[in-house]
Amino acid sequence: MAPSPDEQDDFLLACRYGDLDDVKLFIEQHGGSAAESVRDDNGNTVLHMIAANGHEDVLSYLLPLLPNAPALLASQNNAQSTPLHWAAVNAHLPIVKTLVEFPGGPGVDLIDIKNAAGRSPLAEAELAGWDEGAQWFVQMMKLDDTVKEGEADAEDAPLEPGQEVEIEIQDADGKLAKMTLGGSPENT
Repeated sequence: MAPSPDEQDDFLLACRYGDLDDVKLFIEQHGGSAAESVRDDNGNTVLHMIAANGHEDVLSYLLPLLPNAPALLASQNNAQSTPLHWAAVNAHLPIVKTLVEFPGGPGVDLIDIKNAAGRSPLAEAELAGWDEGAQWFVQMMKLDDTVKEGEADAEDAPLEPGQEVEIEIQDADGKLAKMTLGGSPENT
């Protein structure tokens, strides 16, 4: 039997407040598939609620019981934020790690999803001033590594005298800053 709207609301609240007993009761009565379909008026899933509030025990219990957990991990609410965005905004490192490292899930690709404001979970961590989380995201990200084994990497080679290299750095707001490295000593 499908859960009533009241049962769904109660389940969302149990996830939000970390009431593991009520979460278990809902799963026993309705199963993981029913849990996946529960959303609030803003499109937040149960994973959004758990991630925002840092309930590790609830996440550890519930995540393996969700038949479509990989899809739910990447689920976006009305503001296009994922549960990982919410965990990043609220500085919940154990939750962040669990979401990204979930076996069979999207993995580090979750870090690249942007919300309606154009921010990734990494950008949200930076904006919140959460250095530990931002550093973890950067360590986990897939960086473009196109150099084949045995080939020299031009980026690792020292600059020749007079050689200039222009680099661009993107900040958390998506703004680009350009910088020139090298050149002749009188230009530095």
